[in-house]
Amino acid sequence: MSSLRAKIQDVFNEPACEQNRGKDAKARKEGCSKPLTPGAAAGGCAFDGAKIVLQPITDVAHLIHAPLACEGNSWDNRGAASSGPTLWRTSFTTDLTELDVVMGQGERKLFKAIREIKEAYGPPAIFVYPTCVTALIGDDIEAVCRRAAEKFGLPVVPVNSPGFVGSKNLGNKLAGEALLEHVIGTVEPDDAGPYDINILGEFNLSGEFWLVKPLLDRLGIRVRACIPGDARYLDIACAHRARAAMMVCSTALINLARKMEQRWDIPFFEGSFYGITDTSEALRQITQLLVKKGADPEILGRTEALIAEEEAIAWKKLAAYRPRLEGKRVLLNTGGVKSWSVVHALMEIGIEIVGTSVKKSTVEDKERIKQILKDDNHMFEQMAPRELYAMLSEHKADIMLSGGRTQFIALKAKTPWLDINQERQHPYAGYDGMVELVRQIDLAIHNPIWRQVREPAPWDCQPAVREELPRTKSEIATLHAVQEFAGTTADDLGEC
Repeated sequence: MSSLRAKIQDVFNEPACEQNRGKDAKARKEGCSKPLTPGAAAGGCAFDGAKIVLQPITDVAHLIHAPLACEGNSWDNRGAASSGPTLWRTSFTTDLTELDVVMGQGERKLFKAIREIKEAYGPPAIFVYPTCVTALIGDDIEAVCRRAAEKFGLPVVPVNSPGFVGSKNLGNKLAGEALLEHVIGTVEPDDAGPYDINILGEFNLSGEFWLVKPLLDRLGIRVRACIPGDARYLDIACAHRARAAMMVCSTALINLARKMEQRWDIPFFEGSFYGITDTSEALRQITQLLVKKGADPEILGRTEALIAEEEAIAWKKLAAYRPRLEGKRVLLNTGGVKSWSVVHALMEIGIEIVGTSVKKSTVEDKERIKQILKDDNHMFEQMAPRELYAMLSEHKADIMLSGGRTQFIALKAKTPWLDINQERQHPYAGYDGMVELVRQIDLAIHNPIWRQVREPAPWDCQPAVREELPRTKSEIATLHAVQEFAGTTADDLGEC
């Protein structure tokens, strides 16, 4: 537990974070995350964050040393995709029971589970995740993993991030620490070259990195390791021989990028593959870093030629959507890198941004938003559901882009909604991804269902009542009774 405490303090004291550098030594140790409220999810615990970062490593067995519910609640919480192995889709847990806890059988049960996975599946490595229960009862996960690795002849990696230590974002960083300590640098590749790069913080959601990788392949650039999207254990173990790195989500893995630069001299930059301009700029920065590290400068010219070709194709496809979407208002209720990269991407085709959430964004992210929007009036840290509903119901936005948790607010306000978070079904990265994003926005906004749901319901419409119709006292009494039952008066009745 003391080693875990030291790791947490080291992560909080992150020198690569500009916001952290502005604090004094005491404030840095306190970190940026708000303390968790007992019994509250707070957007995910540290265990959840570590699982998010590591589970997309597709050929590894991920073993949860905990009661069954911990694995059940954390399984399949990212829509990452694999081009090959499917072992990561299999759930492994020690299924700790009350009797195991009372009798002290946790470590024995964990060792047995590792042996069974080795014999049944033969994975290149096994990642072991303790959770709150096993951390609190004092199971020595690291000792069991060392013994199992010696016994079975394969890497058994302890990922020490029980849920109670902090937020999901802290778990992301602790997962990066586990890779640094136990995986990266453990294998020497025999094919290292001057065009090898790492992509960090890319999760390959809905397979969207597959829209970017062909561009790198055409330039002769090899992705040594994409961490974690569609990754393989051996690729990550050899990642220390890359010449440069691109950081996609610094909120999650900035500590990994910085320490790889310190240990193995791998320079990195933060970029985005969302939008035409940002994709082009990312390709330029990748090749510029490679040239600085010894690659042939001719790659710069080939990069510009590729960018010109791909941009021309993308803009031609987007031209069909501009008349339909120009001037449309979008509300972004997301965070992190998407809070600025998607903003820039949408503004390129004339869409107006009426607001963007910066709840999970870094200081650098917020500065980018200010530069793109020219002010910070459209940025909000957090918007209560009631305020979000009021904004949408007053038609201040034509569509909302967000995650699944706020979709029902948009639907209640009868406003189009598009999923842009990890549960999304369509890839939005790269040039083709930008075209797909615009296509989906166009389909959502112009879906005829919205015109229908905004019309008054039939039972809210009363037929026009003419004065000459009631001719008898009984007819008048009946009409008044109907009006009283419906809560209307004669003046309220009219055509709908």
